[in-house]
Amino acid sequence: MRFLIENFGCQMNDHDMEKMGSVLIDHGHSAVAGIEDADIVIVNTCCIREKAEQKFFSLMGRLQRIRKRTGLILGVTGCIAEQEKENIFERLPFVDFSLGPSNIHKIAEAVENAKVNLRTEGFGDHGCSPSLLIRPHNTRQGIKGFVTIMKGCNNFCSYCVVPYVRGREESRASADVLSEIREMADRGMIDVTLLGQNVNSYNNGNNDLSFPQLLRKIDEIPGISRLRFVTSHPKDISRELIECFGSLRTLCESIHLPFQSGSDRILALMNRGYTSAEYLKKVEALKEQCPGIALTADCIVGFPGETDEDFEQTMRLMESVKFDGIFSFIYSARKFTAAAKLTESVPPDAAHERLTRFQMRQREITLEANKNAEGKKMEVLVEGPSKNSPDELSGRTRTGKIVNFTGDAGMVYKLVEVDIIKGYANSLRGKI
Repeated sequence: MRFLIENFGCQMNDHDMEKMGSVLIDHGHSAVAGIEDADIVIVNTCCIREKAEQKFFSLMGRLQRIRKRTGLILGVTGCIAEQEKENIFERLPFVDFSLGPSNIHKIAEAVENAKVNLRTEGFGDHGCSPSLLIRPHNTRQGIKGFVTIMKGCNNFCSYCVVPYVRGREESRASADVLSEIREMADRGMIDVTLLGQNVNSYNNGNNDLSFPQLLRKIDEIPGISRLRFVTSHPKDISRELIECFGSLRTLCESIHLPFQSGSDRILALMNRGYTSAEYLKKVEALKEQCPGIALTADCIVGFPGETDEDFEQTMRLMESVKFDGIFSFIYSARKFTAAAKLTESVPPDAAHERLTRFQMRQREITLEANKNAEGKKMEVLVEGPSKNSPDELSGRTRTGKIVNFTGDAGMVYKLVEVDIIKGYANSLRGKI
């Protein structure tokens, strides 16, 4: 049968989509690009923010109409499946199966059951989940790949639903991780991103390699040229990890380090486990160890009880660090979380005004950072034709910046040196 996976959310969800696709292909199914061509549609969901949920339910309304016409098999996977559990079938009675993130290894079984009108559900966290151990095929053409090294989170930030839908932290054995990366290198992949909800707490308290030790082992694998990881928690950024940025040839000069707020009062309400001063101290250490490191982050505005002064402290932290980019959002209450019980909400108009001001200033800072790249020569991993100009090539620097330039098609999937001639708001222009 022909299948399509519609995906919402983070890079972990992207990778889970690849895993499910690989399992289905192994069971004789084939992937298609359009819903109208599919016999099976799986919606891999995200519930980290309200907007993602709204998009999901809107899509399900459309899929219900298609299902009535074509009889396609329809499944829901991911975080909304885990959040809603059996209720998903009450809200969406036309769904054939629903699997939480720890149960996606059952995807082929669920499809087979749906063929004979049997409904499948899979929720909960069951120790060492087989879903964590699935090694996807090289479904992405090219030389970049993702490896999940852990799942779940033990931090219980007051606004975050992840521990409730992804479960507690569970790390893969380092030998299994290293074996998968060696296989990827043997297939020609040179750029690897390690994935985890709280990736730098990998193997906390276990008798295995620590996260910095794992990075050092990966650094020794022949063929791997670039190594990244997401997402990091500031409280788990150790001195040993910071030193890796100055000593490992493969570890790229970039890190995503969410700060969420610059107000210590709000950080405490968020249960983040650090102060703004502690965050800034780690940023300073990273910049000292790795001059030119690109820093990106996440930030929430309008958290319950956030005052004008709290927001100004957030603005000051942003100004102090000079991030290369920030993903910023207005707070939205999530089911199960402690913050959902807080009653001192920020008026929507005030929250939107703060977000607009924050994003406008960050765009200026990002442009300044990109203009500072002008006149420099940078290593670019060429990914293919530019999306906006197919006659040009596009790739990324080690700091994660997009570079568009005129070059030969033979450069695709290769590392090339590019002279940066212009910095724009969201990209760089270069020449060979």
